[in-house]
Amino acid sequence: MFYSYDYVRTSTDIGLINDVAQAINGEFAALTCYEQLAKITANDEIRKQILEIRHDEFRHYQAFSQIYIYLTGKQPTPQLLEQCPTDYWAGLHAAFKDEQKTSDFYREVADKTQDPYIKEQFLRAAADEQNHAVWFLYFLTQHEKKH
Repeated sequence: MFYSYDYVRTSTDIGLINDVAQAINGEFAALTCYEQLAKITANDEIRKQILEIRHDEFRHYQAFSQIYIYLTGKQPTPQLLEQCPTDYWAGLHAAFKDEQKTSDFYREVADKTQDPYIKEQFLRAAADEQNHAVWFLYFLTQHEKKH
């Protein structure tokens, strides 16, 4: 017997859809912020690394968008819910804190889902976010050494 996915949707799915939408919005904000940070840094090495991090965020954005489409049948409509600080050092600090928080959130989402593909995508993104946090912390500590 065939059941369409829409027919058997559960409240757990609604929670997952909301989590995926939140992840998409977060990645959208990171893309915007990291583009801004890359433009205002005076250090070419840091700029290159921030752009690499931004590329990872774009991959996450794409993966989460595909999951959203799979779950809802609709294209996501990302919203910019967070503003990036315009001060470079405040932006780095905010990025570090956000990457840490996001890594934890992605692990929580992975723990809640039973779908192996979705679980894998969120765990991979969580590992990337933790790596990004290390980079932002490194950039911050280099600044502290100079002052």
